[in-house]
Amino acid sequence: MTSKRLVYLPLGGAGEIGMNAYLYGYGAPDKERFILVDLGVTFPDMDGSPGVDLILPDITWLKERADRLDAIFVTHAHEDHVGAVAHFYGDLAAPVYARAFTANIARRKMAELGHPEDAVRTCSAWPEQVTAGPFKVGFLPISHSIPESGALVIDTPDGRVIHTGDFKLDPTPVVGEPFDPGLWAEVCKDGVRALVCDSTNVFSPDPGRSELSLGPALEELVAGAAGMVVATTFASNVARVKTLAEAGHRAGRSIVLLGRAMERMVEAARETGVLSGFPTTISDEAARDIPRENLMLLVTGSQGERRAASAQLARGKYRGIQMKEGDMFLFSSKTIPGNERGVIRVINQFSEMGVDVVDDSSGKYHVSGHANRPDIERMHDIVRPQMVIPMHGEHRHLREHARLATERGYQSAVVVNGMMMDLSGNAPSVAEYVETGRTYLDGSVKIGALDGIIRDRIRMALNGHVTVTVILDEQDEPLGEPWCDTVGLAETGRSNALLVEVLEEDLSQFLGRAGDKTLRDDDKLEEALRRTARQTAQAEIGKKPEVTVVISRMR
Repeated sequence: MTSKRLVYLPLGGAGEIGMNAYLYGYGAPDKERFILVDLGVTFPDMDGSPGVDLILPDITWLKERADRLDAIFVTHAHEDHVGAVAHFYGDLAAPVYARAFTANIARRKMAELGHPEDAVRTCSAWPEQVTAGPFKVGFLPISHSIPESGALVIDTPDGRVIHTGDFKLDPTPVVGEPFDPGLWAEVCKDGVRALVCDSTNVFSPDPGRSELSLGPALEELVAGAAGMVVATTFASNVARVKTLAEAGHRAGRSIVLLGRAMERMVEAARETGVLSGFPTTISDEAARDIPRENLMLLVTGSQGERRAASAQLARGKYRGIQMKEGDMFLFSSKTIPGNERGVIRVINQFSEMGVDVVDDSSGKYHVSGHANRPDIERMHDIVRPQMVIPMHGEHRHLREHARLATERGYQSAVVVNGMMMDLSGNAPSVAEYVETGRTYLDGSVKIGALDGIIRDRIRMALNGHVTVTVILDEQDEPLGEPWCDTVGLAETGRSNALLVEVLEEDLSQFLGRAGDKTLRDDDKLEEALRRTARQTAQAEIGKKPEVTVVISRMR
């Protein structure tokens, strides 16, 4: 009889930041029962995924085994952890468990896509546990940059696993529960087989700072501002939104929330009881009647997103509100790598208006939601696991975290997406490899990263497009001249003639000398016309465009 095993398989989030999806399984090989921890998204960019709405993990392997999936557990409500739950619910149909605030956000997403809201079940904090197949799972409170984050205590027949989720060790987080080292030590006192641990800030050498520490600097900044103050942060960072609102309130300013995500997060935090004492806010309509020096706006768009409130204000106006010379704009946030161009665009647009922009380069107006290196070491020492498995980070983060754990006497391994690890022995070992990748939400449909659609879109964006139309009569002879339509290409080239005319002339000459064999074979004719059009375009404008050939035959 084959022995049973405990396996860990990241399908997203290991070797990248975003798109988190971590699978745990227990049972005989190829017969394991599974739970999925988090199911998130990452965001597209125009360079690599033009036109795409969201990027989701490729869960094909799991969909084929969906009948063995007992539950989905969501550690917190950031998009890179909860954003894909509703998109894949129809494929997986497993119950979703989360704490109240996260469940509120997840239910909204389910409703938007027509899925039953009651598929999302609310859990209380530890010591409550949910039984899912061979697992018993509980949410252990941990501080992060969003309310009610929960590490997972996963009890298995092979021992206890702690999955930290995203975390920091904050004794005064402003909103949500403070980190409780005593509770964590109690949970871990009887031994932990594996600590699967956040790696994001493993290169940051100083201990992380508390959210509470920002209050005085923010109050001083807002109090000293002459004109209107506008501040942006991650909408989900409800504690920061509250800290900013309190700074404005103490400076005698009326507070306005702008941006759907900001309004939705504050509303969810109030509905679930995690947010209290938030200063009174006014509507954007009411704000227009208040002197600008008495206003503070809290807006979305800390990453330079083009449709968010920050970018719209930078382009001129949002909901009737306009920034002017002497106003101040504050980024109370860190720019995520890859978003620099969008943020710099917004900063320059504000600069052209005469708006003073304050960012976090001083370190006074933002603290990270992730544990720094000393905090990760402290987590190791509290949990004292048999093995440390780094997760949530780019490859360099995972490798550094594994090195750190090994130096401190723990068994460890670098585990990337698609690498199934057997955690049943004394050290982690590779059980098998699973094909993983990305799924694109493109409009209302999901497409595979290897389907070629995005590749073709990139090629058209880079090289332009030509449509060639040819009509052949019953004897397979050209009927009239071929004609062309171009998109995204210069009108004239080196010969100073219209590009379309040069293309049509060269294609006509080709048809005049083409043999019967080519003219009778659509595939051969299409390939020859495409090659001719690309060669002509290369000679005329130095570009080889994408070419679509339309052949019509009179029958």
